[in-house]
Amino acid sequence: MVDYHAANNQPSGGPQTYMEQENDWDRDLLLDPAWEKQQRKTFTAWCNSHLRKAGTQIENIEEDFRDGLKLMLLLEVISGERLPKPERGKMRVHKINNVNKALDFIASKGVKLVSIGAEEIVDGNIKMTLGMIWTIILRFAIQDISVEETSAKEGLLLWCQRKTAPYKNVNVQNFHISWKDGLAFNALIHRHRPDLIDYESLRKDDPVTNLNNAFEVAEKHLDIPKMLDAEDIVGTLRPDEKAIMTYVSCFYHAFSGAQKAETAANRICKVLAVNQENEQMMEDYEKLASNLLEWIRRTIPWLEDRTQQKTVNDMQAKQEDFRDYRTVHKPPKVQEKCQLEISFNTLQTKLRLSNRPAFMPSEGRMVSDINSAWHTLEGAEKGYEEWILSEIRRLERLEHLAEKFHQKAAIHESWTNGKEAMLTQKDYETSTLSEVKALLRKHEAFESDLAAHQDRVEQIAAIAQELNELDYYDSASVNNRCQKICDQWDTLGTLTHSRKDSLERTEKQLESIDELYLEYAKRAAPFNNWMEGAMEDLQDMFIVHNIEEIQGLIAAHEQFKSTLPEANKEREAIQAIQAEVQKIAQSNGIKLSGANPYTTITPRSIDDKWEQAMAMVPQRDKALQGELNKQNSNDTLRATFAKQANVVGGYIQAKMEEIGRISIEMNGTLEDQLTHLREYQQTILFFMPEINTLEGYHQHIQEALIFDNQYTSYTMEHLRVGWEQLLTTIARTINEVENQILTRDAKGISQEQLYEYRASFNHFDKSTSGAEKGGRCDHTGSLIAEEFKACLISLGYDVENEKQGDAEFTRIMSIVDPNNSGAVTFQAFIDFMSSETTDKDSADQVIASFKILAGDKNYIMADELRRELPPDQAEYCIARMAPYTGPDGVPGALDYMSFSTALYGESDL
Repeated sequence: MVDYHAANNQPSGGPQTYMEQENDWDRDLLLDPAWEKQQRKTFTAWCNSHLRKAGTQIENIEEDFRDGLKLMLLLEVISGERLPKPERGKMRVHKINNVNKALDFIASKGVKLVSIGAEEIVDGNIKMTLGMIWTIILRFAIQDISVEETSAKEGLLLWCQRKTAPYKNVNVQNFHISWKDGLAFNALIHRHRPDLIDYESLRKDDPVTNLNNAFEVAEKHLDIPKMLDAEDIVGTLRPDEKAIMTYVSCFYHAFSGAQKAETAANRICKVLAVNQENEQMMEDYEKLASNLLEWIRRTIPWLEDRTQQKTVNDMQAKQEDFRDYRTVHKPPKVQEKCQLEISFNTLQTKLRLSNRPAFMPSEGRMVSDINSAWHTLEGAEKGYEEWILSEIRRLERLEHLAEKFHQKAAIHESWTNGKEAMLTQKDYETSTLSEVKALLRKHEAFESDLAAHQDRVEQIAAIAQELNELDYYDSASVNNRCQKICDQWDTLGTLTHSRKDSLERTEKQLESIDELYLEYAKRAAPFNNWMEGAMEDLQDMFIVHNIEEIQGLIAAHEQFKSTLPEANKEREAIQAIQAEVQKIAQSNGIKLSGANPYTTITPRSIDDKWEQAMAMVPQRDKALQGELNKQNSNDTLRATFAKQANVVGGYIQAKMEEIGRISIEMNGTLEDQLTHLREYQQTILFFMPEINTLEGYHQHIQEALIFDNQYTSYTMEHLRVGWEQLLTTIARTINEVENQILTRDAKGISQEQLYEYRASFNHFDKSTSGAEKGGRCDHTGSLIAEEFKACLISLGYDVENEKQGDAEFTRIMSIVDPNNSGAVTFQAFIDFMSSETTDKDSADQVIASFKILAGDKNYIMADELRRELPPDQAEYCIARMAPYTGPDGVPGALDYMSFSTALYGESDL
């Protein structure tokens, strides 16, 4: 009898060489009945696990293989190959021939069967039979195991160590005593199917329970037959290594498919995670865009409201509300608009990097739609601010005119008081000739006075007309008063004409006239009217907006003062007439009746009005000087604002130019550029106090009602827009660099490649002058078609002007400029170059992953998704997968192929 273990003493080079270190112990152990019992049970169960596939099994391992028939059948099942046709005879020679065919097949697989002959197997030698079965197990169940460049026993041991590493009280170092407490078996099952084992409930001091639990779970749920007895393992000092390895190898093969499924599930999880993140970003964009557009929609009607107010104070309250809107409510919306653009650009970059179709927002929520709405909002803002200022001017003008109207009306009404009664009296009927002449002369003086008052009435009517044209809120009362004055004036004219006719008829009978009284009356009346007009002018309210206007009023006032000496001479001349009357009366002994019969204007009243007018002159001087001081102060405000505005305007312009220069230069890595840009952004934000200072100056300017400024070309509106553009531009530039970093990291582009791409792009961006391309400036940040073609040629692309080259260039332009704008941005250029040099995931890869999870079926079931994927992603797939309609489908089958293509935009989800 030969010993089959002698095969383990052969030189290294075959699949059995890893057994050489245990040959001495194995040789002795073969004599141990406990060892033989373990191997017999284990090997029998292992053989039956394969023979069942052929519809048979063995009961006694040394007896059932003696005729070679089931041995050949076992080899056909585990190898998947056909062996030579067995001999069906019952004679010993037939059995030996069948066993030899099996041994020859084993030898053809590179296994050296030293000391194992067909006779020993036919004779039922248990030792040789077990050795032969172990050789088959080694070759077909263990030899092909490979983990991290180790194979067979070492690979199987390493696999066990890796899978059980996280579990307490488990330390797999071999295939005998490390498995006695049963925890290692339970750990292997729990690692792959945690739903089958409650590992925390197991105790190291109860090995029999642990072993039986693992054996029963494996047999019931994993289709691994029970090959070991818990009592045999626990009762043996050192369990049989071959039995343990055989049983553990069944776990390896049972779970190897799970590893493929785990890899496939991870791939799907990664793809779905990207899709879920992108969908969340899309939802966030849609929500933010809707909120911003809704705010704009609500705000524009408020800015377009032109409801007129009655007073300046009411309009100033509206102006304060508008200032609150500009400083409190609008700035957060400017930030939201900037963040919306950044989110949109980042989302599109992520979609390109993950090979997803570009995001197309809902209708009306494109970035261009938001920019258009924002432009409309800013137009409404400008119109609203201009309307407020014009309304304040209009109301100021109205209040001034209304005050002037009532002042002149009061003076006129005071003058006309009693005139109708005077003109309707019949005093001339009982008067003497001299008295009639006196009455006639008095009436002529009255007519002169009436004519002098005609200008005031016309002024009153003109002011009322202007108040109506400016839509004065109390026009009704003004019109009513004006109408009464005009009606009264017409009545006075009619009565004056009637009285004159009566006096002229009576004059022929009366001849006594006092020429001096008449001369006095004629000169005193216009002089008195002049004084009243001068007093009106001295009390006249005024409103000016600049130094030139107040200086014009002061010059007019000085011109008025220069006429006072002549006026005083006229007053003295008039008083001299009255003195001559007194002298003649005294000289001729005439007793005067007292009052001048031709006028009610007395020398005393002339002197009183003269004194009043002279007292008003210094008051007018003081008022004009105060207004001059105010306009000088306003001019100082203009200069202060202009100085700060020129500083802010220059700063904004300089920073915009610097940002443009930075965006086309290549200084340092993208991370260095990003850090520099963020530091640059912080520097710009530090300038915000200067903007706030300027806003304060602007508020003072508006409160002082200053509407022009000759010291600067900047307006607060222009500077606000420029500042917002500066903040948006630096944020957009930072976002572009971040997207370049995303592109570089996702596509594996090196820093040197990015430098090369940027250098090529900048070279051709700079090469075309503005005059040659319709006013385009150097470094516009984009390339027109001719420049882009030259850039591609410099990078080695064959796009010369021929049929094939033009077709290739047209294809490339459709990629980098899908909207046919005629310009290629640097980001589009980078995306194209990276797509030409890097790999990307595809719908086919995802379909292949789902097919692994589905067990090579053309459809997948919901429970398979829930078993292999995390809960949220499993439900995500189930909710979106269409029912499978193929001929091999079953109820509840889901179509993972259409779902996978939809992820990449190749079909509808």
